[in-house]
Amino acid sequence: MGKSNKNKMTFVTLAVFFMLTIILEQLISPGDPMSMFLTVLKKGAIYSLVAVSMNLLNGFTGLFSLGHAGFMLVGAYTYAIFSIPLVERERVYTYYESAINISFPEVLENIMGGPGMILGVIFAIILAGLIAAGIAFLVGLPALRLKSDYLAIATLGFAEIIRAIFQLGKLGPITNGSNPLKSFVRQNAFAIDFGGFTLNLSTFVIVLFVVLCISVIVLLINSSYGRALKAIREDEVAAEAMGINLYRHKQLSFCISSFFTGIGGALLAIFIATIRAGDFKASMTYELLLIVVLGGIGSISGSVIGALLFVFSSEWWLRGLDSGTFLGISLPLFRNGFRYVVFSVIIMLVVLFFRRGIMGDKELPYVLGRWKEKLLTRIHKPKAGEGNG
Repeated sequence: MGKSNKNKMTFVTLAVFFMLTIILEQLISPGDPMSMFLTVLKKGAIYSLVAVSMNLLNGFTGLFSLGHAGFMLVGAYTYAIFSIPLVERERVYTYYESAINISFPEVLENIMGGPGMILGVIFAIILAGLIAAGIAFLVGLPALRLKSDYLAIATLGFAEIIRAIFQLGKLGPITNGSNPLKSFVRQNAFAIDFGGFTLNLSTFVIVLFVVLCISVIVLLINSSYGRALKAIREDEVAAEAMGINLYRHKQLSFCISSFFTGIGGALLAIFIATIRAGDFKASMTYELLLIVVLGGIGSISGSVIGALLFVFSSEWWLRGLDSGTFLGISLPLFRNGFRYVVFSVIIMLVVLFFRRGIMGDKELPYVLGRWKEKLLTRIHKPKAGEGNG
């Protein structure tokens, strides 16, 4: 299949997927048991973007960073701060006087009407990514001089420092200190009223944003910059001998990864009701690292598959193990927290049978192509005795 045909198939597949997402969102009501599917799909999509961003740094550049929870925090806070309506700020900043009194969705909605609110949300999301990338640039100045485990420890430390700074009382007028941020524009705002019929687009908007961001990352990886990053991963000495500026490309990869991580944090803020710095702990980074390893280090589609499997399993499929009944079976063993035990066993089995992750360093089209070749070979394989006159 030629490259143009593959691109057409990709666009058709995405178009069908987006249409199904929109249709399902209209058919599934909030009280429907299947509404959990849309919830985990949104969270899985957000985690997919952050996992792919982490894979860009860890898998394609070879930099072992553990600071992504901190950059998600920056993105989430930036979005929330710049999208809280003015009438709600006094109620949100109960113990402080808000120092930032601008809401981009509100301002643009007053100017342009309904579409202005969407543009304001998009602007706030992009700003969240830019500020996360700016902080990453400052963090990278000293941290990227380090290598391997030392870089991981440094970035993990910086993430914890960022979390502590955002909870400082002196920054309360901006970050609200240790108090949560709420009342910002959330996913329920993505709905269009057609005079009695409401078109819900919350899942579609989040998934669309994630697909666009991942597409940009894929284009970057397949560009000359992406090949330079892969060269650094394989052999820094050889890459430098070829004329690649190691520090500049590492800084570029670090900032781009943090930019999309910040966007992921903003999307997470849209998804959940409140933002609190204490929720962005190191354990969040470990979850993302687990997703990357499960999917395959150096595989974009592996990160997406790993994120969806992780979120769907931990948040939905294994929920019954905590409630006492699972697949119609009731046991005293099925108590609160037991799903994490089962989930850990599943992860161990995946690691044992897939040493390099589910996808390894390959992408889904390549794996599907290999499966197709093997299937056709078995179908057309001559039986014993055939062909002998």
